Amino acid sequence: MDFHVRARCVPAKLAILPGAFNPPTLAHLAMADAALDVVDEVLFVLPRAFPHKQYADVGLEERVELLQAAIGGNPRFSLAVSHGGLFVEIASEASEHYAADLFLLCGRDAAERIVSWDYGAKSGIREQLERFRLLVASRAGAYEPPAEIRDRVLSIALDPGMDDISSSELRRRMQAGERWEDLTPPQVAALLAARIDRRGGGGG
Repeated sequence: MDFHVRARCVPAKLAILPGAFNPPTLAHLAMADAALDVVDEVLFVLPRAFPHKQYADVGLEERVELLQAAIGGNPRFSLAVSHGGLFVEIASEASEHYAADLFLLCGRDAAERIVSWDYGAKSGIREQLERFRLLVASRAGAYEPPAEIRDRVLSIALDPGMDDISSSELRRRMQAGERWEDLTPPQVAALLAARIDRRGGGGG
């Protein structure tokens, strides 16, 4: 795990927020801010390679730059690039750098996918949740975990105004020439606008 931003605190509880961050949005930051009511630090993680997709239009280095701009100034946020892409691999890498209780931070929709995913011959979700817990933010409704993992899941409330904010919606608006700037932090919007200008137009 390679760090680009490292918080100064020594956390007893750490939330790991992995994602593609293409691009970072206000919803990502809202989730991280809400998590700070439960944990001491939030670690944003970009995998060096995704398990089921590739870096396409925006490469890893540019996403690191955008994410660094998004979290800049918050002393309880860190940013790292992981070598593994699976959640259990990311948690394992984080445990090499932190002596902390680990939480995987995600939204309700992502939690449902994580819990129902077919992990094949690899460790199932219950076994994985012995190594970390889920910290699930309400997005378009609260998450109701299955009974067998309920003791390993914590919920946090998110402003309902965040429900419709996503990276995919931001990209859609950019491609459609609609206003997108209010879905992402101003410092990220400035970097994206500069990228659009370099590429010769587009965006709203």
